[in-house]
Amino acid sequence: MILLIGGNSGMGLATARLLLKQGDTVIAAARSSGPLEEIGIPVQSFDALNPSELSLPPVLDGLVYFPGSISLKPFHRLTTEDFLHDFRVNCLGAVAAIQAALPALKAAPHASVVMFSTIAASQGLSFHASIAAAKGAVEGLTLSLAAELAPKIRVNAIAPSLTDTPLAGALLNTDAKKEASAKRHPLQQVGNPEDVAQLVAFLLSDASKFFTGQILHPDGGLSSVRTF
Repeated sequence: MILLIGGNSGMGLATARLLLKQGDTVIAAARSSGPLEEIGIPVQSFDALNPSELSLPPVLDGLVYFPGSISLKPFHRLTTEDFLHDFRVNCLGAVAAIQAALPALKAAPHASVVMFSTIAASQGLSFHASIAAAKGAVEGLTLSLAAELAPKIRVNAIAPSLTDTPLAGALLNTDAKKEASAKRHPLQQVGNPEDVAQLVAFLLSDASKFFTGQILHPDGGLSSVRTF
């Protein structure tokens, strides 16, 4: 059984659909039932900014934490509240969810936890100070938990580049913006949520049983390739 935290849109919803198609049993915890419930996944309430107690089965094979934020501002305009908001949504919400699920994850023969970072945690991008700081914490949490929870629980993170999801809607809401964003990537395209979902499914599966403590980068080559 797989627990999705969040997932009512974008990469989360694409992952939910893929897992159901594969025949996995999926439950979710999110701010609202929304599309997850419409596709047949039971949803309980969870707010990353104010985590509540979760009602979980005795055994979980996997957990994926989807809640995230994109707060792009010049550094001089960022407030302490901006930094705290991003940290609470991206890192502390994950901490609360994983701690709540830990007994059920430990009860499985083997389990997998997947979190989300961003290319901005490893590549310097203007206006990303707040979210890069929060996601940098997520990457540190990933490595620490991978060490602490081995060998039974694998912990990995995915750090995509710009992906065509509702969260990134303001950055891709015109053809000109999409074209400009695509041209910044060596593969000349922005991310697709279905492709990221495939990576999540891989990390949850036994096919990735030798992966832990990894930060994977589905980013069109942006973090590692230069074509000039």
